[in-house]
Amino acid sequence: MRVMLIVNPFATATTAAGRDALVHTLESRFTVDVEHTTHRGHASELGARAVKEGHDAVLVHGGDGTVNEAVNGMLGAPAAFTAQERPQLGVIPGGSANVFARTFGVNADPLVATRQHIGLLESGQHRSIGLAHTADRWFLFNTGMGMDAIVVREMERKRHAGKAATPSRYLWTTVSSFFANATNPASFTAHVPGHDPITGVKFGFVSNTSPWTYLGTREIRTNPDTGFNTGLGLFAATSTSVVRNIPLATRLLAQRPPKARHLYRNDDLDWIRFEAETPLDVQMDGDYIGTHTELSFGQRADAINVVAPQHL
Repeated sequence: MRVMLIVNPFATATTAAGRDALVHTLESRFTVDVEHTTHRGHASELGARAVKEGHDAVLVHGGDGTVNEAVNGMLGAPAAFTAQERPQLGVIPGGSANVFARTFGVNADPLVATRQHIGLLESGQHRSIGLAHTADRWFLFNTGMGMDAIVVREMERKRHAGKAATPSRYLWTTVSSFFANATNPASFTAHVPGHDPITGVKFGFVSNTSPWTYLGTREIRTNPDTGFNTGLGLFAATSTSVVRNIPLATRLLAQRPPKARHLYRNDDLDWIRFEAETPLDVQMDGDYIGTHTELSFGQRADAINVVAPQHL
């Protein structure tokens, strides 16, 4: 079996010694082509090359952003997607959140995760999953417009300043961003099938699975019934008031079904569209992707095979 290992050497939780150990472990069983990313978008280039060269599997050692890039390279633009033979995708955690890997029960320790993948690849275990897309890009678990994207933007700014992306820093950044933007008049409209437009949305998430984020080890499920084999999940809130959102946040932290008067939620939609009069911040799979005024969301079933236990 021929495997391409895509490594992001700058990912939060990777070390040179750890990378060497997992490479040696993989090479004891497979033919391995090791590729280190050197610039933004490089994982996408490598994913496309892995398809062209006929690799059996692509393993990504990095965070969710690197996995997102690799998948976009492997699948190409959503508008031009065609069903064809592609490598299986596996993820060896290396970032701060590792949401996609955790969804499939991948161990947080990279070396243990490597052994997991060896066993799964050798026994032929994988799952075909659906993926969502917008802005002519695929996303694995979530895209958001508004407040959550502001939080991601601020976290990226702090990381570039040398600060670690810890759960406590995420929490503080989220709280401070809500206070700072409580009176911000910017909003957008969400359109969904069979429902009147949802106006005045302050922040909205479109999910491809659940959970889509964690606070440490605690799962946050904004759309509990959304999964890789359902329609899209929408979580749209029309207020950034701290007072109104504390009860909602409490329910999410307690892992209770999210409910609030200022919340619209649906876990199984065929399509979603966001429209804003002014450009608003957007994040995709935890990476800030700039500002947009319109996003149209769709989904394709059985888009990619993931190295994972078949019963999950």
